Amino acid sequence: MIRPAAWFLALAAAAAAQDGYLRLDAKTARSTALQMRANGQVGGSFDFRVTSTDRSHNYKLRATWLTPEVFRATARLAQLTDGLSDDQTRQLVAEAESAGDTVVLVEIDPREGSGVIPQNWNASLMPRGGDPAGPRVARGVSVPKLRDARALAGAAQRDYAYDVFWVVFPLRLPDGSPLFGPEDREAELAVRIYSKGGRVRWTIPDSIRGKLQPR
Repeated sequence: MIRPAAWFLALAAAAAAQDGYLRLDAKTARSTALQMRANGQVGGSFDFRVTSTDRSHNYKLRATWLTPEVFRATARLAQLTDGLSDDQTRQLVAEAESAGDTVVLVEIDPREGSGVIPQNWNASLMPRGGDPAGPRVARGVSVPKLRDARALAGAAQRDYAYDVFWVVFPLRLPDGSPLFGPEDREAELAVRIYSKGGRVRWTIPDSIRGKLQPR
């Protein structure tokens, strides 16, 4: 079958758009890689009632939603830093895409107390204002091996006061319906450590909405 010229032009345009990150300058790549970084806190600012010496008063929280544009920009920064070829950079992006539906880089710093983060802390992703115990929520799974994925490393300089976790979330609920609907404008990450909770939020980008299109 002979394809019309318009089909080839559309295919070329799609390929160019997909590889647009490979032409970002360093300043633009860095700002893009950091655009989904948010700050928060787990527990109240004046919560000093500690029932056990093995627990902190509260926890500083940072979270970076590693959306497709974020990990592509991070891969581009790696390319500029290490002189990678375009194909090597595409491999970094492919590795990030294979990690799961979506990944959030979670950083936690205990304030005073023991400085220990319990193994059973948890994170949930949901539409803004959602209930972590409700039906429209994705439970996160910490995947330590993702620390080796270069495009998922984040662009911020590492602050060693924080423990770092790579948390993978599904973008579809168990019944197959999307986590975010057309009416949802913002997403929230809810983090719980012991009885303390905290949230950060982001505007839902088009790149995530694209993943939610009917299969």
